[in-house]
Amino acid sequence: MESVKGTRVISVRTATDLVVLDEAGELIRRGELVVFPTETVYGLGGNALDPEAAAKIYAAKGRPSDNPLIVHVAKNEDIEPLVRAVPQVAVELMERLWPGPLTLVFPARSEVPRRTTGGLDTVAIRMPAHPVALAFIAAAGVPIAGPSANLSGRPSPTTAEHVIADLAGRVAMIIDAGQTGVGVESTVVDITVSPPQILRPGGTTLEELQTVVPEITVDPTTLADRPPALDRVRAPGMKYKHYAPRAEVIVVEGTPEKVAARVAVLYDEYEAAGRRVAIMATAENAASYGERTFAVVGSRQDLGTVAANLFDLLRRFDDQGIEVILAEGVDMVGLGLAVMNRLRKAAGYRIVKA
Repeated sequence: MESVKGTRVISVRTATDLVVLDEAGELIRRGELVVFPTETVYGLGGNALDPEAAAKIYAAKGRPSDNPLIVHVAKNEDIEPLVRAVPQVAVELMERLWPGPLTLVFPARSEVPRRTTGGLDTVAIRMPAHPVALAFIAAAGVPIAGPSANLSGRPSPTTAEHVIADLAGRVAMIIDAGQTGVGVESTVVDITVSPPQILRPGGTTLEELQTVVPEITVDPTTLADRPPALDRVRAPGMKYKHYAPRAEVIVVEGTPEKVAARVAVLYDEYEAAGRRVAIMATAENAASYGERTFAVVGSRQDLGTVAANLFDLLRRFDDQGIEVILAEGVDMVGLGLAVMNRLRKAAGYRIVKA
């Protein structure tokens, strides 16, 4: 165990470390904040039924109060006190895809504080597929409101070190369970509309959802290549600028060959202008960049590797003092849909078509 700026950091590698998890659960019941691991990213946890705890979450992150929090549960029955109705489509999705990186938006009961829901009459709920997360929620004995454990607008944390960099001194405890697996947040699906609609692409792919709900649609703002006009935020991650490092991000989109050529030209232009520039490259294009500064984020043949490494690489470029990141776009299929949603938002929709 270590302490950083008054925040206890405890390593937990298995869900059987009951002493630590019981202590974390007690902190939650006292209204404190505990960072916990999930299979997607680390979550900033507080008692979802305590409006003061929700207020602490928003304050710790510097998060706008209209950006709803996702509520985490440990078993299906835990959603009943939180929602007014569970439609059959939700039952089918839970049976097939929970636990996992899928958040469902339900009509909320009045018992769920509007500070937790961002003022909405709906509540976003998921069951994480991480044994430590599930044991932590069970130990707390209450549903856990848990947005990503980073400062608002920054890249989401996939290691405890990322959390420490952003939130040390702002939370009571960080449960360190190593690097997360999926690397991007959960997919958010609104089941209060018919047909259900994806509000944020994430770790559960469109293709996986279509095997359960063939008629599911995708909110067009998630695919936008320019800032969407939003009258309200229906789900987390729908804000215009999000997931962003301190460096300027430019996304270059097109066929792999044209992307590599355009990235090389842009790199040389920025370097000639005296900027510190680096390339977020796919494995397939890495050899094209010669002596230019680059790091491989993953493979176009396995977009799961890109998703898993995306936020960590953005943060590493920041740590290296990079001023401009040239990021290769990937195909918007499978996890590529979530990757491109995150990259476009991180870039503030600064997109170059190759």
